[in-house]
Amino acid sequence: MKNILYLFLIPWMAQAQVKPAENHYLSFPDAKALHAYFRYQPDMQPIVSGHRGTIANNCPENSIAAFEFVLSQAQTMFEIDPRLTKDSVIVVFHDATMERTSTGKGKVIDHTWAELQQLHLKDQAGNVTEYKIPTLDEILEWARDKTILVLDKKDVPLPMIADMIRKHHADRYVINMVRSTEDARFYYDDSPDRMFSVSIRTPETFEAYVKAGIPCSQMFACTGIEIKAENQELFHLLHCHGICCLIAAATNYDRLPTEEERATAYRSILVSGADIIESNYPLEVVKQVKNQRQVVAGTQFFLP
Repeated sequence: MKNILYLFLIPWMAQAQVKPAENHYLSFPDAKALHAYFRYQPDMQPIVSGHRGTIANNCPENSIAAFEFVLSQAQTMFEIDPRLTKDSVIVVFHDATMERTSTGKGKVIDHTWAELQQLHLKDQAGNVTEYKIPTLDEILEWARDKTILVLDKKDVPLPMIADMIRKHHADRYVINMVRSTEDARFYYDDSPDRMFSVSIRTPETFEAYVKAGIPCSQMFACTGIEIKAENQELFHLLHCHGICCLIAAATNYDRLPTEEERATAYRSILVSGADIIESNYPLEVVKQVKNQRQVVAGTQFFLP
């Protein structure tokens, strides 16, 4: 009975340090407010992250159009993919090669920015859209006081990413994704205000980041792509240190063929104890978060 109670008493209250929504925007006055937003609390509301924006509504991934479509309906953050051109312009594009999501051919790194400007993005079905490949500069400027951006690590040198964040004074809305203590330490030494998305699958990995001097108050943990029983021990450890836990649905549960099947998977992630869900279908996840909140609000709980 206690386990059942735990599953349903997942936190749904809105978090502090966030300005009132304006067209579902997220805005933070400074980096400390961003850190506080991701600080685990037993009564926090689950956070939804759009993986490369979204692939719903025929939106091309990693496009401002995809971000704006999601924000027109819900507050979310977005994971995006900086990548370098031949002439050292940072664009936002996931694959090393261009065929899958654009009208281009070959590797991004083998083309100049001027050449990439001649291309158009494709949607998930391969249809050519009117949208162009954006630069990181463009997206950082657009995102200010609208959302949070998580920058994945591709082929862009870390100093270039750090300089771009500094140029836009973006520590209050940008998070660096890191997969090593060395990368985390570089960003933290560059600016002690940095927030991190850290890949943590084991307690030993967590301890390594602590020993490296990365504050627990400035990270959330990417804990994997599926619900597993062993997650519970890791979730408990991280929660005890105030760290939120993310499950990424994009490469697993998002591939279920129907919205109903995906909804069941998202609900399972929520009741597993994860605090952040990253998905190609962020609005579908938001719908399940709202549904779960309604269930909790209308349910009476009794201790045995």
